[in-house]
Amino acid sequence: MKERKQKIFASSKTCPQKDRTASDGYVEGQTFIWITENNLTTNDYRLGNGLLEHILSPSNLNSAYKQVKRNKGAGGVDKMEVESLKDYLVNNKDRLIQSIQQGKYRPNPVRRVLIPKENGKQRQLGIPTVVDRVIQQSIAQKLTSIYEPQFSSHSYGFRPKRSAHGALRKCRDYITQGYVYAVDIDLERYFDTVNHSKLIEILSRTIKDGRVVSLIHKYLNAGVMDEDHYEETHEGVPQGGPLSPLLGNILLNELDRELESRGHKFVRYADDMVILCKSRRSAHRTMKSIVSFIEEKLFLTVNRDKSQVAHVKDVKFLGYTFYRYRGEGRLRIHPKSVEKMKAKIKRLTSRSNGWGNERRKEALSQYIKGWVQYFKLADMQKLLIKTDAWYRRRLRMVIWKQWKRIKTKVANLIKLGINKYKAYEWANTRKGYWHIANSFILSRTVTDQRLRLAGYVFLSDYYKAVRVEY
Repeated sequence: MKERKQKIFASSKTCPQKDRTASDGYVEGQTFIWITENNLTTNDYRLGNGLLEHILSPSNLNSAYKQVKRNKGAGGVDKMEVESLKDYLVNNKDRLIQSIQQGKYRPNPVRRVLIPKENGKQRQLGIPTVVDRVIQQSIAQKLTSIYEPQFSSHSYGFRPKRSAHGALRKCRDYITQGYVYAVDIDLERYFDTVNHSKLIEILSRTIKDGRVVSLIHKYLNAGVMDEDHYEETHEGVPQGGPLSPLLGNILLNELDRELESRGHKFVRYADDMVILCKSRRSAHRTMKSIVSFIEEKLFLTVNRDKSQVAHVKDVKFLGYTFYRYRGEGRLRIHPKSVEKMKAKIKRLTSRSNGWGNERRKEALSQYIKGWVQYFKLADMQKLLIKTDAWYRRRLRMVIWKQWKRIKTKVANLIKLGINKYKAYEWANTRKGYWHIANSFILSRTVTDQRLRLAGYVFLSDYYKAVRVEY
């Protein structure tokens, strides 16, 4: 692999343009500005062989570079970081572009990273090198403009101007119309099991520039480095690169079209999908036929243990669940999402992380605001009021632990309005931290209002400010 990497990343001859004086900001923003436009035309390049030239155009490559730089992220197998990308591209852009145009470019393997999942298992990510991320991003930008008109209006994941909230609102509308039984299909390890031949076949229907299809195929077959062990990849689209979400949508668009042709009401967000029916019986029929299509036509595997037909109140979709109130579809937060949130807050309020008050406060504020922003469509005011009571108890426990010494506890309690006899009594108590955090002595001193004034954000307060009424 070292020989291959040296060949790809060997420095090209000095470009005459490099001797020009320019600010770092200008050079950084125009990394590929010296690449010629190759007489690009405005014709429909999908029908001919000009797509690769559009992908490698200066404007598209510069846009891709800027996006990769904004996204930051860790380096790949070559250990090059985003900060080193500009200098590398300025010195090697000509050779890089030429190798891609001639079909000689070979992507590096992705670096395997394991991310813990809620169920205790691990999700496999494949981190491309930063150079490969630029190339993938440049491909994704052009392919997005080509495929967006083909994609279903029922698809919401990893698409411009679409979001999880849009998917949830669509589900809510269907439930209001009486579609209250869900076909909840779980695709087993979807991104890891994408059939390469099927995906290439689908891509070739639209992309007529064989060089682009070949380049994508090379990325699919680039392999994985697991520490020092190289593994070939004969299936799957590694999660972690800019191209994988788009390729995932391109394959599952086949399923979207099939569902639309049958007249089904459905919502899909990447590989997370629900089909909504008016009766349990029709839902079971739909489940049987769609599972058959997925496995026989798309060569994917349905996890039958996790797939189900159920009333919408028993389904988890994008962290939410559903119910009807006076005939209207409504959204609730799923209990597992609450458990996950409380576990995160528990970690952030742990004394073992060694954080000071300001760092802890900032981390809590950032997490709570982000969490509430995502779940603001749900009816959860009562739930959050109850959760806040638990959260404030956690904060009081941390503060009590921080006071440590008896002398400090006495002084702080007196400062906060407790008479010295009571302050001395409670400072010397042998009761545990969690018990003390729920006592009247801390409720009277470390009050809700004092915590707010100190800068702590409560879930119910922020929810009132941002919740969406419907």
